[in-house]
Amino acid sequence: MKLFYSPASPFVRKVMVCAIERGLDGRIEKLSAAAHPINQDGNIKQHNPTGKVPTLIADDGMAIYDSRVICEYLDAQGTAPRLIPAEGSTRWQALVLQSAADEMLDAALLARYEAIARPENLRWSDWSDGQKTKIRTTVEDFSNASIAYLEANVDIGTIAVACSLGYLDFRFPEIDWRKGHDRLAKWFASFSERPSMKATFPTA
Repeated sequence: MKLFYSPASPFVRKVMVCAIERGLDGRIEKLSAAAHPINQDGNIKQHNPTGKVPTLIADDGMAIYDSRVICEYLDAQGTAPRLIPAEGSTRWQALVLQSAADEMLDAALLARYEAIARPENLRWSDWSDGQKTKIRTTVEDFSNASIAYLEANVDIGTIAVACSLGYLDFRFPEIDWRKGHDRLAKWFASFSERPSMKATFPTA
């Protein structure tokens, strides 16, 4: 398998954490990619029309994207314990957590692109503030409604939440998401000790 890869992408990190947890990382060749919302990478677009990472090329040549689909594909490989529960309420809790984490990351990326990709005279502070509000309310939900689930499980939902919080540390330290969320911060510190999280720490 081949993966169009950026070490700064939280969605790539989620995929690689899943690959490591499933024992598949040794089967994945990382292809350096320059994904950008404006100056798109033609190499990626040969396989994924959106030009985004992560994009996985399976052994049979099939292109698989986005991160949710890639993680589901990886979860179907090998014999390690599955990361996506097969049935019952746990399945829906895990998938909803993944969705919430991904939506928070989408808001974070929109705020970041507003700051680094849009010309300064066209930037809209209310837009960025709105995205950061989404981030804060999602962290609040993780801290309150979801914390017991986070503490009790290792699955696609908890992996996605950990990767999303790690991205906030990486790109938005000024948000200070730990403030007022001691239990969530303690869970994140513990989860971050997993080898899969340590091996995928984001870099610029």
